[in-house]
Amino acid sequence: MYRILFKPLLFSFNPETVHKIVAKMLLILSFIPFSRYLVRAFFHYSSPSLEREVLGIKFPNPVGMAAGFDKNAEFYNPLSDFGFGFIEIGSVTPYEQPGNSKPRVFRLTEDMAIINRMGINNKGVKHIVTKLKQVKPRVIIGGNISKSTASSNEQAPLDYEKSFAQLYDFVDYFVVNVSCPNVKGLTKLQDITSLSEIIDKLTLLRKYFDDYRPILLKVSPDLSDDQLDEIIELILVSGLDGIVATNTTISRENLKTHKDKVESIGDGGLSGAPLFKRSLEMVRYISEKTGGQLPIIGVGGIMTPAQAKEMLDAGASLVQIYTGFIYNGPCFVRKILKYLNKNSTVC
Repeated sequence: MYRILFKPLLFSFNPETVHKIVAKMLLILSFIPFSRYLVRAFFHYSSPSLEREVLGIKFPNPVGMAAGFDKNAEFYNPLSDFGFGFIEIGSVTPYEQPGNSKPRVFRLTEDMAIINRMGINNKGVKHIVTKLKQVKPRVIIGGNISKSTASSNEQAPLDYEKSFAQLYDFVDYFVVNVSCPNVKGLTKLQDITSLSEIIDKLTLLRKYFDDYRPILLKVSPDLSDDQLDEIIELILVSGLDGIVATNTTISRENLKTHKDKVESIGDGGLSGAPLFKRSLEMVRYISEKTGGQLPIIGVGGIMTPAQAKEMLDAGASLVQIYTGFIYNGPCFVRKILKYLNKNSTVC
């Protein structure tokens, strides 16, 4: 029904407009009596074989929503009723920022892909903390943090510290985003010197809190193997707990969409089906390089239940979806979980 009826209707609107419509619908659902039970009856799926402990956290299943969908922690509970085992909010910056100018999100329907240059628009960490205080999460929450666009790379460690400290008591784990291609200079923070300073400050700050929150690093699919090797080595010696592979890509290789259309869109990070092969390669590479000892969240281009299993088989401890949810609709998580449960060697 989604693909035949709702998807063509939604795809007739600008992608950012559709996102706002969906967000409103989720918020409205949360106020309708018994709606949660109806949604869960249609879309939720659970099984003991899907449960797993990763990063010292017990996840009800290994499928999460990637950062960017619920940027401001506004509808994580109603979203979780669609079957997600965890939801990552953000990216979060110390202060509110509007992001880049519109239009800034574009569909490549022939490729089942999206190009975005949102620029990490969000309402700032104080607003997000207020939301998390107001509505107790019924789902595991990850906090994805980044530097402000206005901050120089030299100021970046302080930005990460501010968001980290304020969010600490309200999320279950952290992801350090240094790989979004839509903020000028951000990917340069993947340089080992810059990265070391950020990681050192966060792991030191963590010692002052009573509870332990795992910290993961989100990396770009556009890294070379040598760059990735350096980052893996740093993670293993720094006290970080895992890695998220991968963010969106600046690559435009092997697309079905006409070259002229792609060029007219311009800059931005590409997500969706064309990213899957590279993300899978990186997950497998990281797993083999670390002997399977480093927890990995595999994300990027998962468009079918079989691809989710393939990502887990390659060494991912957990997986995340986003663009696949947009193209496949609200039943997608349930389909993945049923497939994983039927092929339960990975769970």
